[in-house]
Amino acid sequence: MATYVLVPGGWHGGWWFRPVTEQLRRHGHDVYPITLTGLGDRRHLASATVNLDTHIEDVLRTIDAERIERAVLCAHSYGGMVTTGAADRVAEHVEALVYIDAQVPRDGESLWSLVTPAFRDAFIDGAAADGFSVAPPPGLDERVTAHPLASFIQPIRRTGAADGIAKKYYVWLSEWTDSPTRLIYERLRHEPGWDVRTWPIGHDVVGLAADELVDFLLSVI
Repeated sequence: MATYVLVPGGWHGGWWFRPVTEQLRRHGHDVYPITLTGLGDRRHLASATVNLDTHIEDVLRTIDAERIERAVLCAHSYGGMVTTGAADRVAEHVEALVYIDAQVPRDGESLWSLVTPAFRDAFIDGAAADGFSVAPPPGLDERVTAHPLASFIQPIRRTGAADGIAKKYYVWLSEWTDSPTRLIYERLRHEPGWDVRTWPIGHDVVGLAADELVDFLLSVI
């Protein structure tokens, strides 16, 4: 039996993984879809002080509270920032890292520094209402909520411990127009120790290929 910890991207909560969560549990595995502070059913905790460190702590507390010893950490999009930070701190409790069209930051990088100017403009425009929470882009699921701006801006601080995790996978979703993850894909496919794949679909992997994602997650354990 494996233990999966699923970290969603910006504006989304653990609810986004439901089609994946249900299937993995039917296979007999433990699954913990994370809703990060300030989002989804935790949006009442939103404030100007919620940042990347807060979200990393969300994952660390789940691993600690559930006594998870061999986690398969799976991140989508912004969730890669969070997962990388958590894995760096508890690498000894991580069996595999799975990034699905996600950011994989190096020390000192932030989501802000890794995305394109168009995304940065969208973050600032989206935070115009209160200055600290970025409204969801149009066209997403009605359950999405505003995302803490500080978590997009704060640089990550890494020890490099996560680099020693033996199983590291990256799936690039190549049909996302103007994808900000292309450079991550290009970097990792030349780095030793990474299993890098390309799926010819858009960014919404759960909506477009939930079954394929489940099969892939089962294959990494």
